[in-house]
Amino acid sequence: MDILKLIGRDEELFVEDVLKFEGELASLIKDGRFLVIGGAGSIGQAVVKEIFKREPRVLHVVDISENNLVELVRDIRSSLGYISGDFKTLPIDCGSIEFDAFMRCNHYDYVLNFSALKHVRSEKDPFTLMRMIDVNILNTDKTIIKSIEAGARKFFCVSTDKATNPVNMMGASKSIMEMFLIKRSLEIPISTARFANVAFSDGSLLYGFNMRIQKLQPLSAPNDVRRYFVTPKESGILCMMACLLGENRDIFFPKLSEKLHLISFSEIAVKYLEMLGYEAYVCNSEEEARDSVDELAKKKKWPCYFFESDTTGEKDFEEFYTDDEVLDMDRFLSIGIIKKQGDIDPEKLDMFKKSIDGLKQKGIWTKSELATLFYRMLPNFYHKETGKYLDEKM
Repeated sequence: MDILKLIGRDEELFVEDVLKFEGELASLIKDGRFLVIGGAGSIGQAVVKEIFKREPRVLHVVDISENNLVELVRDIRSSLGYISGDFKTLPIDCGSIEFDAFMRCNHYDYVLNFSALKHVRSEKDPFTLMRMIDVNILNTDKTIIKSIEAGARKFFCVSTDKATNPVNMMGASKSIMEMFLIKRSLEIPISTARFANVAFSDGSLLYGFNMRIQKLQPLSAPNDVRRYFVTPKESGILCMMACLLGENRDIFFPKLSEKLHLISFSEIAVKYLEMLGYEAYVCNSEEEARDSVDELAKKKKWPCYFFESDTTGEKDFEEFYTDDEVLDMDRFLSIGIIKKQGDIDPEKLDMFKKSIDGLKQKGIWTKSELATLFYRMLPNFYHKETGKYLDEKM
């Protein structure tokens, strides 16, 4: 599948920047000891492969998905082969006591954290939302502390464009996470990256297109939501460069250009079907789409249901930085850098952690209580609540 063609591009991003800094990247990796947390997800796997092919001294990968770790190993062995360094994968939860023990037994130069709840749909109930807070904020802070204790030289944590002027709880959780990163950056150099949707990443709508075809089911997508897309490889390169070349508190993001432009999910669905030899057949309802798969497939057509988005947390447009953030647009050709300052109110972060602990000790909490806490942390947070969620869509 030609992902670039699907997202409306002919050329990969970051090619010139990688060529310019390849010597420095290769040197840092060859002598480096790396731990990648959440490394079996789509972005994590892409980063692991970029590091692996430059032959690090140590590359350990931790993830709670045992199956995805197995596939990562099979993929690497089948594409890149072997290295003389120590490559190892471990199915461990970074929030567990097993991970704590593991960190006490190992030393790394670079720790990269890709563990995250990334779906807007994860804010639909107070229980999943609390887990999002644990994973995206509290566990991230914990992994930084463990990295400092283990003598790490650098910490990297992936963020998202949705942390910029967030309209959903997922984006807000990442924005709060960035506040914790700034606090910890006084103790260890930290860099991060914000970027667009990763095409065909696990659990994404485009990934779902593959599943729908395999299961002989219709495609469904919004026709009024336009997004920037990067490939898994591009996401891996951006994160690798942010980790190794980023200065303390730097946030890397892809520069907007003719190579990176907005495209709707429905446009991609039509192109996707064309690549598979099918013509998209637009249906008027989910029911019509479900009932017509067998008949249309025989005619090399595929039923699609396209709709206007009305679910909670959908942002009208994507942005990588705010007007009041300081930028460096000169260091790289296709990468911009947000230069974050070290001024953060530690009492505000302590209040957040104590409030979350209090809700947990109470044993029950509401989405409203968590939302109120988010508003206290992010006074300009605009939560776009519609009462409808993606789980209510096909």
